[in-house]
Amino acid sequence: MSHLEAKKPSSCKSEPLTSERVGATLSLFKEIITSCYGPLGRLKQLHNGIGGSVCTTSQSSALLSCLSVTHPILKILTASIKNQVSSFSDCGLFTAILCCNLIENVQRIGLSLTTVIRLNKHLLTLCTNYLKSEVCGCRVPVDFSSTHILLCLVRSILTSKPACMLTTKEIDHISALILRAFLLTIPEKSEEHIILGKSIIVPLKGQRVIDSTLLPGILIEISEVQLMRMIPIKRSSALKVALFCASLSGDLSDTGEGTVMVSYGVSLENAVLDQLLNLGKQLVSDHVDLVMCQKVIHPSLKQFLSAHHVVAIDRVGGALMEPLKKMTGTQPIGSLSSVSPSSYGSVKDLCFAKFGSKHFFHLVPDEVTVCSLLLCNRNDTAWDELKLVCQTALHVLQLTIKQPSVLLGGGCTETHLAAYIRHKILNQPESILQDGGCTQIELHLIAEAFCSALESLARTLEHDGGEILTDMKYGHLWSIQSYSPSVVNWPDVLSRCGCGLYSSQEELSWSFLRSSCHYFAPQNCLPHEAANSVVNLTLDCFTAKLSGLQVAVETANLILDLAYVIEDKN
Repeated sequence: MSHLEAKKPSSCKSEPLTSERVGATLSLFKEIITSCYGPLGRLKQLHNGIGGSVCTTSQSSALLSCLSVTHPILKILTASIKNQVSSFSDCGLFTAILCCNLIENVQRIGLSLTTVIRLNKHLLTLCTNYLKSEVCGCRVPVDFSSTHILLCLVRSILTSKPACMLTTKEIDHISALILRAFLLTIPEKSEEHIILGKSIIVPLKGQRVIDSTLLPGILIEISEVQLMRMIPIKRSSALKVALFCASLSGDLSDTGEGTVMVSYGVSLENAVLDQLLNLGKQLVSDHVDLVMCQKVIHPSLKQFLSAHHVVAIDRVGGALMEPLKKMTGTQPIGSLSSVSPSSYGSVKDLCFAKFGSKHFFHLVPDEVTVCSLLLCNRNDTAWDELKLVCQTALHVLQLTIKQPSVLLGGGCTETHLAAYIRHKILNQPESILQDGGCTQIELHLIAEAFCSALESLARTLEHDGGEILTDMKYGHLWSIQSYSPSVVNWPDVLSRCGCGLYSSQEELSWSFLRSSCHYFAPQNCLPHEAANSVVNLTLDCFTAKLSGLQVAVETANLILDLAYVIEDKN
């Protein structure tokens, strides 16, 4: 008889944030993510106790996919970050750190959580309205007639991920390739609604990063044996293409569900093979030059097509089906019956290419909206990290088309925003006091907690014990080494601000970010020519960071508002 165990009652814990265990868990999680933040962030190595692959990374997407969390509050936090990263590919660490900072600061001031949550929403609205306004001093409009800002944006993303192990020369090379790949996906004949093409990342591990290259069209890897069997196609015109999503292997398992009725004495295998050969005859009579199949093509059908000078490529895989459809104009064929001529597409040319030890079919399109980024790196770990970064950069560039603005990076947007909020609350508190239902003291305390969370986020960019300063004119972040003397002439030891926009040789005054706060009006209305004149700007994606700000505040409010945590222990 099986052993029956009585059902355990659910556990119910009130005010979960007051628990020491929860506080320690959040503190440890914050320590892990803050140590990953920025170009000097420390790498994390994740693996399980029973073996398997080891992940070395500082990216939030890779970190959270490997990190197992069990506490309900942490599950809420990580779910919000994962949703941010899946939607925008960027600003995952920014969102997580800001959320943790807000929770920590609010607990410290000890005010009514209802008041805190209501005022946090007002402060968030104040931030988003300012960042979207024309007078914002940390938003840079993107001029698509020049590649300067876009290149700086891509370079900033690559620089922020040290696990890629790239030199400055390699960063410049990959940045240029990513930008070119993105520009190739924009159709030349633009309509009212632009439909972007596709950039495919092709792996080539164990090669020099500088050997990475970009090719128009699609690369399909083949073996050396396949290459030897191929007969070059010589055509003066475009090649006609047929693309199959159905298996051409002739296996009965590929016929789908249901009952197959077979007459006595009939060989099912021969019947299927006859159908495949009839399909091959139709393809030949329709003058098809290239047959591609997502799955497997039967050897007899391959031989038949080859005898009639038709190139057959199988095992293309599901990932390439959409790019192939987009590039060739084909309609994927899902049956073995008669094929409609409207299903065929075309490519300009089919070539053979060799990179490193790998051989490829190179499908050259008529109009380039699909391209292949042949990505090289020294080892598997560095290549995996670089692939994620390249995917992030390409997605960020797509977001920038929809919202043609970027934000100043290097912590400068955070410190500038904190200075703006302090100035606004000090000089124009009436609008928030009317709607917020709070006293002026409560408003100043909560606003200071909000600004401190932003500044603390900016300070996490420094991992080597250096000091962080802010200037009293623009509200930007400046960094100095820890060994700098206490009494100095600041312009002599400071070079440029975190984003690289301003030089220390301007007439500026500075204060330590960890010291008591200073109230001043940061200069806004950033001149367009100022950003274009700086060679190396550090920039962030406007759309991703704005969303990260909103997600951080809303998630912090949600966690602060938790009165009970009920867990089923069964």
